[in-house]
This record gives sequence, C-alpha cells and structure tokens, in this order.
Amino acid sequence: MAGRSELVVSFGEMLIDFVPTVAGVSLAEAPAFVKAPGGAPANVAIAVARLGGGAAFVGKLGDDEFGRMLAAILRDNGVDDGGVVFDAGARTALAFVTLRADGEREFMFYRNPSADMLLTHAELNVELIKRAAVFHYGSISLIAEPCRSAHLRAMEIAKEAGALLSYDPNLREALWPSREEARTKILSIWDQADIVKVSEVELEFLTGIDSVEDDVVMKLWRPTMKLLLVTLGDQGCKYYARDFRGAVPSYKVQQVDTTGAGDAFVGALLRRIVQDPSSLQDQKKLEEAIKFANACGAITATKKGAIPSLPTEVEVLKLMEMLEAWKYCDAVMLLVRDIQCSLIAISIVLVAEI
Repeated sequence: MAGRSELVVSFGEMLIDFVPTVAGVSLAEAPAFVKAPGGAPANVAIAVARLGGGAAFVGKLGDDEFGRMLAAILRDNGVDDGGVVFDAGARTALAFVTLRADGEREFMFYRNPSADMLLTHAELNVELIKRAAVFHYGSISLIAEPCRSAHLRAMEIAKEAGALLSYDPNLREALWPSREEARTKILSIWDQADIVKVSEVELEFLTGIDSVEDDVVMKLWRPTMKLLLVTLGDQGCKYYARDFRGAVPSYKVQQVDTTGAGDAFVGALLRRIVQDPSSLQDQKKLEEAIKFANACGAITATKKGAIPSLPTEVEVLKLMEMLEAWKYCDAVMLLVRDIQCSLIAISIVLVAEI
C-alpha cells in the first residue's frame, strides 16, 4: 500500500430501515415507523468520512425518491457517490427492524428483487475501485445474481490494483434461502480477504461452536490473512495477526441503540489502517487503532440510529481522554482506599498491643 491513497471504497447495499416509534414491540404491534438510512457497507463509508478520511460507495439504488435520498445522504456526508448507479425498473431496498421486549431483533425485508441485487459487473466504476487503498464489502451482495458476479469482479479489480480487501459478513439469516447456503457462500470468498471482522454470533454460525476461545477463532484463520477480529459487544474485541494476538476492552457507556456500532468500529479501524498500514505488523499500533475503533462503536451506541450517531474524530478523542481520566481517578481512589484500609489495620494492631 505504500504510496497509495487513503481511499476506502465500500461495496454493497444501501437501504431504508423502518424503525418503530415505540421500543420493545414486535413489528406487528408497532403503531408507526420512522425511516432511517442504513446498509452496513454504506454505514462504513460514512463512518470513514466522518472521521476525516476519503470514502466512496459502490452499489445500486432504485431510481425513486428513496434512492435519490440515499445518494444525497452519501454526498452530504462527504462520501464519493461516483460508484452509485440507479435502476429504473427496481425499487430501493426496504427493511423493517425492531428490538422486541425479549431483546431479539426482528427483521422484515422487501427485496423481490431490490435494485441493489441487480448491479452488474458492466456497471462497476472500475477507475474508482482501482483507486482504493482498502476495498470493503459484506456478504449480502453474494446472495443473488447478477450482484454476486459484480461483487466477485469488483474484488478482483481491487486486489489487482493493490488494495487490501476488508470483509465483514454482516450475517442476515432472513435474507438467505437456508443456513447452509449462507454459510457456504459466506466462506466461499473467505480466503481472499486480508482483513476479516466477525461478531460473536457470526463466529458461532460459521464454526458451529458456541465459544470465543482462541482454538475456535483460529478455525476461521487463513494464512493469507493479515488481521482477523472478533467483536464482543460491550466486552471489547479480540484480534489475531500473523505474529501476535490479543484483546482490547471496550469503553463502558450507557447504550441506547447498538445499530451501526459494528459499522462504526470497522470504519474507524480501516481509517486508522490506511493512515498507517504498518499497524498491521506492530502490535502496539494495532491496539491503539482498535481502542480508537472501540470508542467509535461506543459513541454510536449512545444515540439512536446508525448514520446520525457516527462520530467525528474530535468526538472520539474527547471520549477517550475523558474515560482514560476516569480510569486514572478510579485508580487513585482505589489507592486511597487501600491506604485507608492499611492505616485502619495498623491502628487495630497498635490498639491490641496496648
């Protein structure tokens, strides 16, 4: 990547999420919905741009009001939309999503087919993809043709041009014909990625083992990888590089809505990696980059909605400084408490001797 730009190009879906106005109810029980822009690859692109980085999005939208609105949101957030094409015969994808009272997320998708599924390799902005320092994608674009072939071709173009390939499967079981097909197709491009991020749930789905121990995670490791990450929500993140591995704790915040927190994490990490590619070989630098990414994810979880919650670099650094200061204060308080306990113990001994 030496001498290349710092451009992160995201490929895949962008859609409209409809979220209930009342929390903790099923979709059927929701009295009304509000629209929110979504789609993991687009969220990552906007996350990078919010942090001051160069970002672009490649994908297909419907030539409708929602599609035009989403393209405008990309531009308004500083993302290059030169890779966006419009389909006059298909609608922009919609998703209805809610967090039920039992804590489970419920999805209902309208993609039969939606415009994003109809992107062809001939519609790819090849010159934009060739400029990427990092080419980022998920797995939803692998579900159906012609988008699957476009996805594979875009990966080839980016790899041949020298980009790092970044893969976040972003599993949505409801969109796949079966669990078996989802697992097979998600893993079909596994060996080609340089950077892979999976959640704890995706780790179990892909390995069939309910554990985050190293021996389980390493079932997903490939010799061609530079970095494998497992995000653990408010428990932080485990990372695996070629010569070292470790874990970075999360920043504790009051969570309001975790939608987009994982995308914020990915965008922030990719932003730091393109700024200093040597962090993939330097454990200290990598841990600092992951701390930064954890802070981005934490901030996003404190507000409603994905894109509106994505932070700027100033906001992230302020949070990190504030929480580090709190840690220092906690350490001082613990030291004071230990000293007080020691003095009390000495007093008791002295009294007993008298």
